[in-house]
Amino acid sequence: MEKEERFLPIGTVVLLKGGKKELMITGYCIMPQGEVIDKNGPVKDVANMYDYGACAYPEGIISSDQLFAFNHDQIEKICFKGYETDKQKEISKVLIGGLEEFKKQQKGQE
Repeated sequence: MEKEERFLPIGTVVLLKGGKKELMITGYCIMPQGEVIDKNGPVKDVANMYDYGACAYPEGIISSDQLFAFNHDQIEKICFKGYETDKQKEISKVLIGGLEEFKKQQKGQE
């Protein structure tokens, strides 16, 4: 996917690579707290920031322990694109710049 598509609008429904369930984007720049589980099981010492936070679609947020965090490059398919406005496009540009800066700072701390 092209960089311009990064930070898709809130409400966008996607299918992740290898995924079987659609997810709806609910937030940006997510840093999971508490127990984190990926496809291989529990993950320890998570201090990563992910591009998106999401919930299962069409169910929505049923429980806070069933939220998802993923990066743009993990998206296989955009099933439905959320409401897009000039404000949303501006936020996307700001987030792209901020995420790049965050990644630089993270590399400097390693």
